[in-house]
Amino acid sequence: MGFAVVAAWLGWVMGVALQLEQAALYPAQVYGAVFAAGVVMAWLAWRWNSTAASAIGRCLLLGATGLCLAWGQTGWRSVMYAQQALAPALQGVDIELQGRVASLPQQGDDSLRFEMDVDSALQSERQVKLPGHLQLVWYQRGKGPASNGAWPLIRAGERWRLTVRLRIPHSTSNPHGFDRERWWWEQGIGAVGYVRDGPRYASAERIGAAPFYLVDHWRGLVRDRIFNRIHDPRTAGLLAALVVGDQSAIDSDDWTLFRTTGVAHLVSISGLHVTLFAWVAVLGVGFMWRRLSRWWPALALWMPAQQAAGWGGLVLAFGYAVFAGWGVPAQRTVLMLALFLGLRLMGRQWPWPLVWGAALAAVLLLDPWAWLQAGFWLSFVAVAILFAALPQKPQGDLKQAGSQPVWRSFKALWKLLREQATVTLALAPLSLLLFGQVSVVGLLANLLAIPWVTLVLTPLALVGVAVPWFWDGAALAAEGLMAWLGWLAQWPWAAVFRPVPPLWMGMAAALGALLLVMPWPRSVRFLGLVFVWPVLAWVPPRPAPGEFEVVALDVGQGSAIVVRTAGHSLLFDTGPRYGPSADAGRTIVVPVLRALGEVPDTVMVSHRDSDHAGGAASVRAAWPGARWLDSFGKDVSERCLAGQQWRWDGVLFEVLHPGPEHFDDQGTGRLSSNAMSCTLRVSNGREAAWLSGDLDAARETRLAVDRPDLRASLLVAPHHGSRTSSSPVLLNTLLPSWVLVQAGYRNRFGHPAPQILARYRVRGIRWVASPACGAATWRSQDPKEVVCHRELSRRYWHHVLPRSDEALRPGRDGGG
Repeated sequence: MGFAVVAAWLGWVMGVALQLEQAALYPAQVYGAVFAAGVVMAWLAWRWNSTAASAIGRCLLLGATGLCLAWGQTGWRSVMYAQQALAPALQGVDIELQGRVASLPQQGDDSLRFEMDVDSALQSERQVKLPGHLQLVWYQRGKGPASNGAWPLIRAGERWRLTVRLRIPHSTSNPHGFDRERWWWEQGIGAVGYVRDGPRYASAERIGAAPFYLVDHWRGLVRDRIFNRIHDPRTAGLLAALVVGDQSAIDSDDWTLFRTTGVAHLVSISGLHVTLFAWVAVLGVGFMWRRLSRWWPALALWMPAQQAAGWGGLVLAFGYAVFAGWGVPAQRTVLMLALFLGLRLMGRQWPWPLVWGAALAAVLLLDPWAWLQAGFWLSFVAVAILFAALPQKPQGDLKQAGSQPVWRSFKALWKLLREQATVTLALAPLSLLLFGQVSVVGLLANLLAIPWVTLVLTPLALVGVAVPWFWDGAALAAEGLMAWLGWLAQWPWAAVFRPVPPLWMGMAAALGALLLVMPWPRSVRFLGLVFVWPVLAWVPPRPAPGEFEVVALDVGQGSAIVVRTAGHSLLFDTGPRYGPSADAGRTIVVPVLRALGEVPDTVMVSHRDSDHAGGAASVRAAWPGARWLDSFGKDVSERCLAGQQWRWDGVLFEVLHPGPEHFDDQGTGRLSSNAMSCTLRVSNGREAAWLSGDLDAARETRLAVDRPDLRASLLVAPHHGSRTSSSPVLLNTLLPSWVLVQAGYRNRFGHPAPQILARYRVRGIRWVASPACGAATWRSQDPKEVVCHRELSRRYWHHVLPRSDEALRPGRDGGG
């Protein structure tokens, strides 16, 4: 029986994992047929006459059954969801819709973001079909498209009539970057867009309340009460995250602090919080039930107090988990509590792996895409480690430990320290694989933070829902926690950043870390070092000496380019600024470079425009020791000037523009910002790359006329493919084989311009644009090929752009 259950479980997990690896979906009939085959195999397995000789065959049949059922139902659900996609013709047009606010509105510096369930939609007074679930942004006056001042009061559960513009969910695609398209898919978001509320559009109007969104409505009310009472936004955001699960209320700088100190798991609704709540609920319900039974003895006869306490605690824990957003750790905890309670009431006891595995399978049944979430892995692996590496001692051993309060306190502290050390060590390779960093101070931070958050901060915050002045005490506790973490984060090597290893190497290291903490003989435990060491020593492959590669990151409407040699790297531009507190440097450039193991030796910012220099502050903060060159700073030592050149590993870097004559006596550029763009040529004597920011056609032509001998196999499209750049003279001089266009999806400038693409096509130049390609990699040792990250990492939830007749497909042969 045990092996059969394990086989079915493994098949189920493998079925989900295999379906999530698909690059494209099959027709629904295929998934339906496979699911039906799984049902038939389940019936055959049930009818199987089990004998010792046939046990292996039955296990194989059950494994295939689980695989077919999981693969079929996950695929069928995916097809049903994909059929609700936004029609391409409805992108970028005004649509009047009625719908219900289906999430907590998230207020940013200049925008309000919320999700909406659609009831009806009109486009040009014609009924149109939209995806059922949207994500919308409402901009402040002057801060976004068609904005009209401050927003009205909008709450979850309200029905609104709005004029919106929508687009298909499409985001950036970079190595080890955040997959926002997958997140949209997991949330069921079929289209994204913004509210149009200018004088030319129908006024936004609240038209009523939706009765089926009471939980989110109450969550919003509680969150608003927290922010109204606690005036420090950092503290209020932390309390909102702990009480209602609104993690968006936490500032991005605070998330960095929590990750650096290894306590990010504590500021979300973790399994520990739900378990504590359930324990308190069990005590409270049991106490009330026994008191009521004194007045109505029939209650005790109908249900004993112990059972009533268990069921009551489970129901209240479920309610708390739902109220707090129903995240994966909360789901796992509620399901495991339900299994433990059910088994106890039936007088049965399962081994912990069976309960753990059943909860994992149930989570994947409810939400197969949870398999791809970091929280899923950290939550389930941490629980498994605690059960496997720290088995519970029998009661006799505990009694022999002594009954003195001091000794019991010491034992409790030692148990907490041992548990935290075990989990920290065992999860380190997994954290490295998922995030590219390991918190060195995490053990010390959690030693205080776990009891402080669990026993002080969270209870005060929850009681504050009923008695608001408890939030004042919770705020003081939160401020103390933040001060402690801030002090630890200032330590040298508080967190170690390492290149993200390949999946197989990371999983082997996770297995090795598990061996190290298991209660087994030392000879077996030290074997774990064999599996862990490759991750610690691993260095990503680099170009050979004399070769180089160019990686054009996908940052939307902006530019950020990495040039790598055998032992050095240069970052050209730092990406755009997305808002007052968000930029590509923080969200894309720094995380991607750290995941790739890059530490830029030189950062060159072509010019001051925010789509090129928007992430400069974040990049400088991450690598303060890097050499800095730009065309707009007052520091002469950091100025890019024509004639500057250096050689790394046999590769020549040469600055071609601007010259000294383009600066006045005060160091201010004499030309426009675009015309002052630093222009860099990288060459190994055989192949060359040309990077010129937003340089205009006049300056391009001047450079080409002055240096007619210049050639470049690769051209990064000047000014994102604008019609004011990529002059015929430049193209005829450089004779590039490839052009990389960095531009945003459906950007308002129309980049790349059709006439520029036609100019490339006439000359036989192949090109790729970042919306279709994602991050693009070109290598000097293989100059005829460009590798697109969007193609390498493609999954069925990713938006695939329709093929353009003017574009040539990335690859050796062009065309297509």
